[in-house]
Amino acid sequence: MTTISEAITTIKKAENDADKLIEDTNELKSERIEEARSKSKEIIAKSKEEASAEAENMAVEAETKAKKEALHISNTTSEEVRVTKSTAMNKVDEAADLIVKSIL
Repeated sequence: MTTISEAITTIKKAENDADKLIEDTNELKSERIEEARSKSKEIIAKSKEEASAEAENMAVEAETKAKKEALHISNTTSEEVRVTKSTAMNKVDEAADLIVKSIL
């Protein structure tokens, strides 16, 4: 009879150990899931910050490039206007000479 009693005690202990192991495993699982969520939130936040900084840098670079291009266009246009004006003034002088020669 003691053997059956010992077997029942051993089975009860094994059941309790199994229940404790399941409980511990569930707790560990919950902790790991929470850890993973936390890490993923950190990674997402960091990625957003990096993307935002990258976008800001790209915007600044684009603005700088646009300003340089605008300045270049302005300078080129100013030079072209100066050349055209000079050419026009020469044509006026030539026209005046022609008019004077025609009158004389």
